[in-house]
Amino acid sequence: MQTREFYRSSYSRAEQGRTPARRRRSTMGRLIVEKEKSREEEREQGEGGGRDDTVLVPPINFSMVEEGIFRSGFPQPSNLPFLHTLNLRSVIYLCTEPYPRENLDFLQTHKIQLFQFGIDGTKEPSVTLLSNVITAALKVILDVRNHPVLIHCKRGKHRTGCLVGCLRKLQNWRLCSVSEEYRHFAGSKWRATDLRFLETYDVLPLRHCLYSVIYRYQGYGSKKRRLIYNGENVQKPRIPSV
Repeated sequence: MQTREFYRSSYSRAEQGRTPARRRRSTMGRLIVEKEKSREEEREQGEGGGRDDTVLVPPINFSMVEEGIFRSGFPQPSNLPFLHTLNLRSVIYLCTEPYPRENLDFLQTHKIQLFQFGIDGTKEPSVTLLSNVITAALKVILDVRNHPVLIHCKRGKHRTGCLVGCLRKLQNWRLCSVSEEYRHFAGSKWRATDLRFLETYDVLPLRHCLYSVIYRYQGYGSKKRRLIYNGENVQKPRIPSV
């Protein structure tokens, strides 16, 4: 007890013996040391787990088609962190091959639904078969409950290009604009058979079937949700008032 009192009194006398200038210099010195320590800690946190160094790499031929609709080539494992940022609800896969296990695990982990519409890319399918597959895939795209949705095949060129081109026809795009977008993504590998299919694909039956679905979204943000607009010379169903 006497020892503590001795040290306390010694410290008090020492402080009293210091001039105000010396006491300020001592206080400033302690503050500088504390600041440097805090800066070092911040640098260590930045170099450690405090910073996310994940590089986000999109799949080849990736692009946004419309709000909530994306297209690309086949996603590789290195592309999965990027896909996670899209908050996808569904994926439309246009190849016949089974989906890779790693990609399936990613979909299951994030509760993303897979819709597979197998189109053989090695040979030219019949027009009827291709039309049926495209129509079925379009129905998935036009259901906003599946958005955000990613459409992809192998390279994101031909099969994906045909599906997106038919969607553009539903949106009343002119054929020259549809063909231009297809060529843009297909590059030098564009196919005349794909362009002929886009020219002959009939959207009118699908448009008739979808009018009842479209009208359900009127009244709450329908402009953003609808992808189809009023067509000419098409009789619209009457929706009874509730």
